[in-house]
Amino acid sequence: MAEEDFWQNQSQASLVTTQVNKLKKEISDFSSFESKIQNLSELISLTNEEEDSSLEAEITNDILSLEKDLENLEISVLLSGEYDSLNCYLEIHPGAGGTESCDWASMLYRMYCRFCEKNNFAYEVIDEQKGEEAGIKSVTLLIKGMYAYGYFKGEKGVHRLVRISPFDSNARRHTSFASVSITPEFNNDIDIEINEKDLKIDVYRSSGKGGQGVNTTDSAVRITHLPTKTVVTCQNERSQLKNKEIAMRVLKSKLYQIELEKKEQEINKIKGINTNIDFGSQIRSYVLEPYTLVKDSRTGYETTQADKVLDGDILDFMIAMLKNK
Repeated sequence: MAEEDFWQNQSQASLVTTQVNKLKKEISDFSSFESKIQNLSELISLTNEEEDSSLEAEITNDILSLEKDLENLEISVLLSGEYDSLNCYLEIHPGAGGTESCDWASMLYRMYCRFCEKNNFAYEVIDEQKGEEAGIKSVTLLIKGMYAYGYFKGEKGVHRLVRISPFDSNARRHTSFASVSITPEFNNDIDIEINEKDLKIDVYRSSGKGGQGVNTTDSAVRITHLPTKTVVTCQNERSQLKNKEIAMRVLKSKLYQIELEKKEQEINKIKGINTNIDFGSQIRSYVLEPYTLVKDSRTGYETTQADKVLDGDILDFMIAMLKNK
C-alpha cells in the first residue's frame, strides 16, 4: 500500500485494502483476547494469594465475557475458507406452485434483506422479476461485506414453507418451495475463458425500478451460456452496456464455481465421500401451521421463533452450519 502507484488500479487497491482490514481485525481480536486472559489470570492469582472473595463477581463476569469473545474467535476461524471473505451473489427462484411459491420467494427475499440490514452487510439488486399476481419470479442480489460468502454459502438449497395460504379462499394449508443459490463474487483475474460462440444474449425492456429511462428502453440483458445452460440477467442499470458488463461478471463467477464444484466432486469420489448438498437439496423447513417451527435438516438446529427468523434473525442458523462443516 506504500507504493506510489498503489491507487492507480482501483480494483486491485480495493482487494488489497479489504485483505489488510481483514488481517488487522484478526490480529486485533486475537491480541485483545490474549490480553484479557492475562489480566484475568493475574486477578485470579491475586485473589487466591490474599484470600479475598470480594472480586469473585467481577471474575465471573470477566469469564462470561471471555466465553463470548472465544465464540466470536471460533467463528472467525470457521470463516477461513479460500473464498469465505469474498462478496457473493444470492439468487432466489420459486418452485412449482404459481402465486403461492412466488409469494414465498418474496418472503425469503425480505428475510435476507433484513439480515443484511441488521448485520452490516450492504446489498444491491442486480435483477428482479415480479410475479404476475404477487411475489417474485426471481431476484439476484450482490451482497457486500466482510465474509459475506462465508456466512451465506450455507443458505444454498431448497427452502420449504408450510402455512395457511392467504391466496386460498378455503384457508387450507399449503406447502411451498423456493430455491436459493449462492455464488462468490470472484476477482476479475480468475482463470476462466468464455467463448462468445457459446453465448446467447437477449435484450428486453426492464420491468424493475430505476425510473422512466429504464422502463422505456431495451436496457435489460439476459445472457445464456449454452454448454452449461447457465442463465444470468441484469436490469438495474440504465445502460444496456453496463447491464451486460455486470451480467458477464456474474456469469464468469458462476462458471468458475461450476468448475470448482466439479473438482471437489472428483476429489470426494477418490476419497470415497458421498455428499448430497446440490442445488436441489432441501435444507430448511419453515412451518407456520399448525405450529411454528424453523428447522435446518442438515444441522438439526431449530427454533420456534419463526416470525423472528423471517424478519432476518438467521445468524444462528448460519453459525450452526459453519460448525457442522
